[in-house]
Amino acid sequence: MNALMKTYAARRARLIEQMQAKGGGIAIIPTAPEVMRNRDADYPYRHDSYFYYLSGFTEPEAVIVLVAGKNNQSILFCRDKNLEREIWDGYRYGPEAAREAFGFDAAFPIDALHAEMPKLMADAPALFFALGSDAKLDAQVQQWLNAVRMQSRAGVTAPAAMHDVHVLLDEMRLIKDAEEIAVMKRAAAISVEAHRRAMKICRPGLREYHLEAELLHEFRRQGSQFPAYGSIVATGANACVLHYRASDAEIRDGDLVLIDAGCELDGYASDITRTFPANGRFSGPQKALYEIVLASQAAAIAETAPGKRFTDGHDAAVRVLAQGMLDTGLLDRKKVGTLDEVIAQGAYRQFYMHRTGHWLGMDVHDVGEYREASADSGERPWRKLQPGMVLTVEPGIYVRPAEGVPEQFWNIGIRIEDDALVTATGCDIITSDAPKTVADIEALMRQ
Repeated sequence: MNALMKTYAARRARLIEQMQAKGGGIAIIPTAPEVMRNRDADYPYRHDSYFYYLSGFTEPEAVIVLVAGKNNQSILFCRDKNLEREIWDGYRYGPEAAREAFGFDAAFPIDALHAEMPKLMADAPALFFALGSDAKLDAQVQQWLNAVRMQSRAGVTAPAAMHDVHVLLDEMRLIKDAEEIAVMKRAAAISVEAHRRAMKICRPGLREYHLEAELLHEFRRQGSQFPAYGSIVATGANACVLHYRASDAEIRDGDLVLIDAGCELDGYASDITRTFPANGRFSGPQKALYEIVLASQAAAIAETAPGKRFTDGHDAAVRVLAQGMLDTGLLDRKKVGTLDEVIAQGAYRQFYMHRTGHWLGMDVHDVGEYREASADSGERPWRKLQPGMVLTVEPGIYVRPAEGVPEQFWNIGIRIEDDALVTATGCDIITSDAPKTVADIEALMRQ
């Protein structure tokens, strides 16, 4: 077993330890199903993140079963060898080769799942399963439980408790290990080059999809398997639509272009946003708002360190953004009052309506609680950051035309987003090579 496979085996062992701490039982973790796009064509297959985190196995039609008891076991159910199907669809490991290659204690054909599960569930104290994630599997689990309960006269007991296995895995996935960090840094580096490529090629007269094509080209050219999410390439007023998708709008002279895009590499996401002028030069109003967003991001990054609360960065960014809104006249002091009143009343939300970050990992909006557990019924405090956590830092300003808003700022949308790895002393911005100062952006676009 190579070093990477040992990492997956160690994760399974760690999950089994947590199951033992709750009294033991059996865990069921399926991979994602294949999904039909239209007649005779599937969507590109992407494994389930929880499943991959525990296995490194990328074939569809597979389930991990972990047994925490007197004899701990990790079991893989996967597709059987089928040489005829391999001609059409490509190589399959098959149970025996998969068991050896991925370090499982045992492996069975996926077709044996229905027969084997009642045996494995018999006398298990608890079931560790994400109920509600897959309706088809929920129904199968119910059948298996009923099959075990039918054996009660023979002294066999069914699991008496159920725990959400995702809750345990979320906490494991929240802190990245050295292997994960290395992959995420490489994903970040690929995405940086894609953003640089888009900036350099941008000019008035192109369309949004031209820049999207440059991003996808660079992602794939450097070995990324997928975009981590649907790329946002938004010009002009489209940049004020938070989840805009790259379309066919023409990039015009004087527009800003907002690109929110990142690649996925070996199951891990990156997430970068840059905003830049289509013609290579910021106008006065564009530069004024851009510098505010950039300063707000710097304030948030300064609050991204061990011991800081998850929301500290957001609060710092909001304070800078709100002050900038007052200084530029986006917010009328006579109507909204002082900086503290703007923040308390949420008046800034007219132009900044989202949070400043989210967890990042195998999913672009990665798993993990944002608040700490509370022993009483009181409000749960925001989570403290720890080394190994990865999160985005992404403040913005979005100005839609509205009465009382200076017209020079209308249809300007700006967001600046980087990926921050929390370290022992602060944070490492692993996407920092993507230009983001006014001077650096304009210099790159002159090339």
